[in-house]
Amino acid sequence: MSQSSPPSVVFAAQSVAGQVRTHNEDALACRPELGLWALADGMGGHERGEVASALALQGLIEALQQGAELAAAVQAAHRAIADAAGPGAGEASMGSTLVAVRLAGDAFELAWVGDSRAYRIGAERIEQLSHDHSWVQAMVDAGQMSAEEARQHPRRNLILQCLGQGEQAPEVGLLHARLAPDELLLLCSDGLSGELDDAAIQRCCAEAETLEAMVEQLVGLANSHGGRDNISCIVLGLGPAAEPREAPPRGLLRKLFKPRQP
Repeated sequence: MSQSSPPSVVFAAQSVAGQVRTHNEDALACRPELGLWALADGMGGHERGEVASALALQGLIEALQQGAELAAAVQAAHRAIADAAGPGAGEASMGSTLVAVRLAGDAFELAWVGDSRAYRIGAERIEQLSHDHSWVQAMVDAGQMSAEEARQHPRRNLILQCLGQGEQAPEVGLLHARLAPDELLLLCSDGLSGELDDAAIQRCCAEAETLEAMVEQLVGLANSHGGRDNISCIVLGLGPAAEPREAPPRGLLRKLFKPRQP
């Protein structure tokens, strides 16, 4: 459900199991009082993935509430899973990806581990802001595979690092940027980005009339393409334009948000 919070941040979110999985191991956090929106995609088998994703978000939120910076809070999320592995709540095999954004005014900080993604989306443009920690992305970076080949490769789901696993703390991807009033941020699990290419994601966002419709259409389209994994997404942006505009074009990004000034 779409909500608003000072300073005029609007957002919507949805998470489903998909067409193949019997339960949902993704978890979402929408905490406008912290300026935080985050998504975790758990793994580990025997339903422990959902434990890992929940622990990741719990550790992240608690660290931020205690005044930690975002990168340090992501490391706290890693430790929360690692400490629970073994006896008690978890298993040694469980882990989670994470993508999180903190928004203050139009400035935002993005952090990620694994292959859950963040995009910046406009009415006619899409930009992937995160950089997958995955084997196929490493092959693309090395010039040994094209991006299209990576999308179809049988090892496309192999990630090189995640929260909760490994002897060393993960390297957290970080980005600082600003969000224009005619742009949205999209956070998603690989259950969405694995089914939809960038063009399909951008087109779906540009045609939606509301944020609720946007997340419903993204999830529905990913499901119609196979829904082989859990599908989760969060969209957020700055508030709608105060000034009325005559004959607005179709779509929320054109109709409600201020145009970028030349």
